[in-house]
Amino acid sequence: MVHSTTDFGIRFTIVVTKTLIFLVGGVVTYLAFSAYRRTNDRSLGFLTAGFGLIVIGVLLAGFTFELLNVTFRVGVLIESLFILSGLSIIAYSLRVP
Repeated sequence: MVHSTTDFGIRFTIVVTKTLIFLVGGVVTYLAFSAYRRTNDRSLGFLTAGFGLIVIGVLLAGFTFELLNVTFRVGVLIESLFILSGLSIIAYSLRVP
């Protein structure tokens, strides 16, 4: 059973949380990119790409659910795939010589 009164509150909280994740993640990605440009260190480039994928995944999950009217499960799957990819690249960046 769906409770319509809590549905709005939950959806609003999700939107606010995803927006904050996007903003903070964007700042982290920008800082990683700035460090990469300063040092030209290859591992920082991978770190930037990893954080970028995570931020894009959060953004796409929200867009697909809210704007494209796909199911919540598809939105979570899209976000999870991007987060998995981003974390894999971040892990690789920690191993790059």
